[in-house]
Amino acid sequence: MSLDHLRIPEDLWSHQDIRAALAARDIGALFRLFTRHTGASQTRIGAAVGLEQGYVSRIIAGRKVTSIDVLERIADGCAMSDEARMTLGLAPRERSYRADMADHRNIRHSDLPANRSWHEDVRAAAQLWEGDVNRRELLRQTVFSSAAYTLPALRWFTATSTQPVTQDGRRTVGQPDIDTIREMTATYRRLDNQHGGGHARANVTRYLHHEVTPLVTEGRYDPATGRKLLAAVAELTQLAGWQAYDMAEHGLAQRYLTHALDLARNADDAGLGAEILAAMSHQATYLGHTATAVDLARAARQTAHCAGITVLTAEALVMEAHAHAAARDEHACATALHQAEQALDRADRTGDPQWLGYFDEAYLSAKFGHCFNALGQHSQAERFAARSLHMDERYVRGKAFNLALLATIQARHGEPDRASIIGGQALTLTTQLKSARAVRYIRDLQTDLMPHRRRPAVRHFITRIDATLGQRR
Repeated sequence: MSLDHLRIPEDLWSHQDIRAALAARDIGALFRLFTRHTGASQTRIGAAVGLEQGYVSRIIAGRKVTSIDVLERIADGCAMSDEARMTLGLAPRERSYRADMADHRNIRHSDLPANRSWHEDVRAAAQLWEGDVNRRELLRQTVFSSAAYTLPALRWFTATSTQPVTQDGRRTVGQPDIDTIREMTATYRRLDNQHGGGHARANVTRYLHHEVTPLVTEGRYDPATGRKLLAAVAELTQLAGWQAYDMAEHGLAQRYLTHALDLARNADDAGLGAEILAAMSHQATYLGHTATAVDLARAARQTAHCAGITVLTAEALVMEAHAHAAARDEHACATALHQAEQALDRADRTGDPQWLGYFDEAYLSAKFGHCFNALGQHSQAERFAARSLHMDERYVRGKAFNLALLATIQARHGEPDRASIIGGQALTLTTQLKSARAVRYIRDLQTDLMPHRRRPAVRHFITRIDATLGQRR
């Protein structure tokens, strides 16, 4: 059963208990009623309305939702009737949100033709950049759908041979222009790792819209230059998607990653394509779409194999293992982890692209820790999580993630005091970041520690979380 299709019978909106929850804007009660009447899990509800499972859990536990933007997202994701919207205090819509999404100006991925020209792919990406810069409301409300990754991944393998990327524009584009894009991408990537996705995301989208769009749409370049240009633009577009993912803008992140994959295909860059497919798998696992995550990881592995980049094969196998672990498939997870280790052992790292620098022993250890934690194997999970802390200190967000992982494992393994100490270190780093994922990991840790809140160390840490993060989620 697909996680992203939350089917709510139309007559449910007229139920007295549903109407009472809407009138009181008690979203926690509303979500509980959804579960009672439809059997939907928190993960499924979150996927439908574009919220992380942890945040859905906190809403159900009593957290109030006051943001109109979030209420609109919930109403749209649930395909709420106009009467229900007005009961909630929102304006009615003459057309449904899903109908709006089908508008030709904001076409859904599933509606895209299987074989578009590279010109069409560039124009579609440029429209996304423009819309993001202008913060169009529809883009902000886009929700994640696992089905929306199916066609782009299929197109990656089945689209006909790419056309020559050449254009007779009014401005000559050369290697210096491409080098500038790559240098800017490296700078933004460093800022992303050190400060989180929200730190420079607006700058990245403005750069794509104001500086990159004229190059790709109005430039003059031969096929060789054109392929290099699209590869550089695909890498920056992938980074923009990763930043949106880090800020929990999952529907928007999905659109960026999809366009990045299309641009990489037109650039005939299989290595970058494998990396983007792996990023898609990463996001799908994070949101609980494990079957889709496995498929995307396998697509990344096949692409990496065709590209002859063994370390990318290892990365794809790690992503597959994590998806299997999240689905509680211990055997498949163990097989993928073993194959990842073997691939990494034989990989030649001397020619790695710059964007793959993060994938090292510490990153691999963290992924092992996540896998064993998901499978409930706490001793092994703790061993690998501790090993992941021997890492490059420039990856501040990664360090926060790994500390939170270790603390979470300790909390679940009956060591709440140790978890509070390590969690305090993770919280200190998180306060330096603009990262919704980092905040989520801290909030999830807080939830795990709540049963131990009478212990002084735990109580102090929980109080510090609320004082430090406030309403951040």
